[in-house]
Amino acid sequence: MMVQINGQQVTMEKETMLSEFLAEKGYDDQRVAVEKNGSIIPKKNFQTEILCDADKLEIVSFVGGG
Repeated sequence: MMVQINGQQVTMEKETMLSEFLAEKGYDDQRVAVEKNGSIIPKKNFQTEILCDADKLEIVSFVGGG
């Protein structure tokens, strides 16, 4: 199955929970915003949101600094 992540095609073996995907890719789910197919996914839904074939994600990481 293919999904698009930040404009890049990514092959995935099976449907995956968003929270699992973020963890596998090294994202801190408390420091990202995720848009799936044009809709912002609330953090409380990361555990239940399933990534499926042809989904398009935009993932933005927040970085602190000063």
